[in-house]
Amino acid sequence: MKADFRALKQELRQRIVQGIWPPGTLLPNEVDLAAEFSCARATVNRAMRELAEEGLVERKRKAGTRVRQAPLRQARFSIPLVRQEIEAQGAAYRYALVRREEQDAPDWLRARLGLGLGARVLHLICMHYADGNPYQLEDRWINLEALPDAAGADFAATGPNEWLVEAVPFSDAEISFSALAADPETARYLSCTAGDALFMAERSTWWEEQAITYVRLKFQRGYRMTTRY
Repeated sequence: MKADFRALKQELRQRIVQGIWPPGTLLPNEVDLAAEFSCARATVNRAMRELAEEGLVERKRKAGTRVRQAPLRQARFSIPLVRQEIEAQGAAYRYALVRREEQDAPDWLRARLGLGLGARVLHLICMHYADGNPYQLEDRWINLEALPDAAGADFAATGPNEWLVEAVPFSDAEISFSALAADPETARYLSCTAGDALFMAERSTWWEEQAITYVRLKFQRGYRMTTRY
């Protein structure tokens, strides 16, 4: 049986619902499922991610995927490409690369992503604008061991998030949200006052246990994120 991710997701859901895989069952790994269904591992990964988003399974790095003891109803955060988000509001989008630097990963980033000593990363500071007004400050780090092509990418023309979406999928992600007071540098970028309360999202992604990227996204005052469940 050869399946796209939708057909595969439906088949996996049926196995859970019909009790073939009862609660607590450790599911076969992605390699074995890809072989069974004659599809790419990325197809399996996407089907698994969507089942996790629906609350039927629980995925843990290095521990595999298990059927939940009880289905979990989860809030889902829509995190579109910032270009799409701005244009959906009817505003004109503009992007600017502020700073670009290849360097050894700082200790805090190595600890966060599990990188080795001397790991090389690409550090990018980018601005995104809506109708000419500051909208989002993007502070991104890309693991060059995982994505060496990033070193030659033209991020002056295309934002790193759009490039990453085309370059590599992800199998695991960690996302956190917080409020922060704008420091003087952030205030200059976002045209606000130092000390203003801002919304920040942080996201780390991995592909097959290899760290891909970590990013801090700081938004202009008044930003609103909508969830659905």
